[in-house]
Amino acid sequence: MPRPQRCRRICGLPRVGAFGPQEVRAEAPIVLTLDEYEVIRLVDLEEKTQGACAAQMDVSRSTVQEIYESARKKIAACLVYGRPMVIRGGNYRLCGGRERGCGQGCQQGPLPVRQDAPDPRKQEGESTMKIAVTYENGQIFQHFGHTQAFKIYEITDGQISRTEVVDTNGSGHGALAGFLMQRGVDTLICGGIGGGAQVALAGAGIRLYGGVRGDADAAVNALLSGNLGYDPNVRCDHHGQGHGEGHTCGHHGKGHTCGNHGCH
Repeated sequence: MPRPQRCRRICGLPRVGAFGPQEVRAEAPIVLTLDEYEVIRLVDLEEKTQGACAAQMDVSRSTVQEIYESARKKIAACLVYGRPMVIRGGNYRLCGGRERGCGQGCQQGPLPVRQDAPDPRKQEGESTMKIAVTYENGQIFQHFGHTQAFKIYEITDGQISRTEVVDTNGSGHGALAGFLMQRGVDTLICGGIGGGAQVALAGAGIRLYGGVRGDADAAVNALLSGNLGYDPNVRCDHHGQGHGEGHTCGHHGKGHTCGNHGCH
């Protein structure tokens, strides 16, 4: 059983919690977690070493390095792809300025949130989203890391307004989250998917509905109507068992198999 993550100490919440391009675009924002924000503040703004940052946040230096790399990739994606960003969530605790090893005169709580801040996913009164489905011959392809195509659905005010099938061009599981993020996808429907891919999707701000089978169009319509059956604990559990027939994927314990492809 994996150890729980150590809670990361941060010295205060950001003064502004959302950023975006001047041109209003109906795309889901990239989510920068509060611990990622804190590492960027300490290392890039205050020019602390990663060791000093680790001591202040009460975590290991290797943890700081992982957080820093993740945060920099997200910021780069916002700049390159013109995606909005929000700062929220993460595994953190607010420091009251009295903890040993800090002493920074930390803020005692969140600053007021602007009630008039625009929602970057809304434009001219329309609510939009983009749903991607792992796709093969009209069906939901069951192996996220090996999917050769996604069907992408643009949704406006709860209705499908446009669809297209896009080829992944051989992108492996490690690149698929970025592939979807680049295309403005904020929701994914798929079959089996591994833990690493789930982490990458969460970092890109993409909602996951895994363990789904059947017709792709029907699944999207079921999601829009609130009736989609999915597995919130979906995973692929064949690693270390080879990539042969018979490994289970998705709904474990229900007896189905996912063939001879790896799921990532």
